[in-house]
Amino acid sequence: MTLPPFGKEAPGSDGYDGPDAGLLAPGSAGSPASSTTSDAAYLRALLDAEVALTRAQAALGLAPEEAATAVSSAAVTGSFDLRDIADRARAGGNPVIPLVADLTKAVGAEYGPYVHRGATSQDIMDTATMLVAVRTLDPALADLERIQRALARLAAEHRDTAMPGRTLAQHAVPTTFGLKAAGWRSLVLDARDRLGAVRNGLPAQLGGAAGTLAAFDVFGASDSGALVAAYARELGLAEPLLPWHTLRTPVADLAGALAFTAGALGKPAVDVLTLSRTEIAEVSEGSGGGSSAMPHKANPVRSTLIAAAARRAPQLAATLYGSLVAEDERPAGAWHAEWEPLRDLLRLVAGAAGNAVELTEGLRVHADMMRRHLDLTHGLIVSERLAAELAPVLGRARAKELLSETAKRVSAEDRSLAELLAEEPELKALDVDLADWTDPTRYTGSAGALTDRALERR
Repeated sequence: MTLPPFGKEAPGSDGYDGPDAGLLAPGSAGSPASSTTSDAAYLRALLDAEVALTRAQAALGLAPEEAATAVSSAAVTGSFDLRDIADRARAGGNPVIPLVADLTKAVGAEYGPYVHRGATSQDIMDTATMLVAVRTLDPALADLERIQRALARLAAEHRDTAMPGRTLAQHAVPTTFGLKAAGWRSLVLDARDRLGAVRNGLPAQLGGAAGTLAAFDVFGASDSGALVAAYARELGLAEPLLPWHTLRTPVADLAGALAFTAGALGKPAVDVLTLSRTEIAEVSEGSGGGSSAMPHKANPVRSTLIAAAARRAPQLAATLYGSLVAEDERPAGAWHAEWEPLRDLLRLVAGAAGNAVELTEGLRVHADMMRRHLDLTHGLIVSERLAAELAPVLGRARAKELLSETAKRVSAEDRSLAELLAEEPELKALDVDLADWTDPTRYTGSAGALTDRALERR
C-alpha cells in the first residue's frame, strides 16, 4: 500500500476549507460561541453595521428610503466570498475596505454611493465587534444563570455536609460542602453581574475619519448626535457619549469582565479537579471522559476544559488592555491587535460557561467519602477547637503543650486524639466532653448560616 506524502493533501480536499472547526479548541467547539464568533458571524456583523448606517441616515432624511432598502437587500452573507475578502484585506489592513467595495457593487450604481457614506473602516469594524460580543454574551449569560441555579441547589442540599477544609494542600479545620458550593455561586453571580453590566453598555462606534463626524455634516446632517443615536438604535447597541476609536474603554471593560468570568468559573473547576482525584473521590463529574489508553478512566473533562480557559484568559485580556495606549486619532496596530484576542476570549469564556453548566448540573457529591476523610488525621483536624476549649481550663501555655505532645503520639501510636486525651490525668479530673469536642461534624462554625446568607442573593 502506497501512502501519500505528509502534508501533500490539497487544502479543502476533505470538504473543509475554513478556520472555525475547532479542532484544537474542544472547550468551545460546537458551542453557540463557535458560531457567533466565526468568520461568517463577523461578516454578518460587518454587513449589519453597514445596513444600520444607511438606515439611520434614511430615517433622518439624509438618504432616500430606497437606498436603505437596496443596501439591506444586498447585504446577504452568502453573496460574499469570505476567503476572497480575507485575502484582499491584506492590502488595506482590515476586511472592511474590500467588503465595502463588494457591497457597493452589489447595491448597484444608483444607490451604491450611500454605502458606508461618511464612515471609516474602524467605525464599522468596532461596531461589528460589539455586535459579535453581544451575540456571544447573551447565551453565555443564560448559561451563567443555569450555573448559579445548579450551585444554589447543591449548596442547599449540602448545607450541613461536613468535609475537610484544606489550606496549603493540607487538612485544616472542617467546613461544609454547602459553604464551598455557595462560595462558587457567589463568584458566578459576581461574573454574571459584571458581564451583564458590560454587555448592556456595549456601544456603537461612529466618528468618521478622525472622530469629528465632519463628513456627515457635508452630507446634510444638522445634528450629528441624532445620527449617532439613530445608528445605535438600529443596532440595538448603547449610544456612545463620544466616538471611542482611540478611547478603548468598551474593549477594556469587556476584556476585564471576560477574564474575571473565566477565573470565576475556573475556581470550581480546579476544586473539582482536586476533589475528584482517585485518592480523594469526594466529588465526581456526572459524565467523565474516557482515555485513549486506559479503559478504566473517567476523566474530569469538563473541569479540565474550564481550567484551560481560565489559564489562557488573563493573557488575552492583557493584550486588550495594552491596546488602551492608542496614539493619535487612529493608531497603527493597536486596534488591529484586538480582533483575534477578543474573539478567542469570547470563545473561551462562552465555551467555559457551557462546560460549567454540564459540570454543575451533573456534579455528584460523595458525602460518605467526605465524612471518612474527616477522620484521616485521627481527630487532629479539630485541634484548633481543643486549643480554644482547653485554654481556659488548663491555661493557654499548658493547653498548647499538651496538644503538641499528644499530636505527635497520634501519628506515632496510630491512635485517635480523643482516645489519648481521655487518658490524660489532667483531663480525667475535669468535666469535659471530649466526644463532642473531637467530633469534626460539630466544628463547622457558622458554615450553615453563611450558606443561608449567601443563598439570599439573587
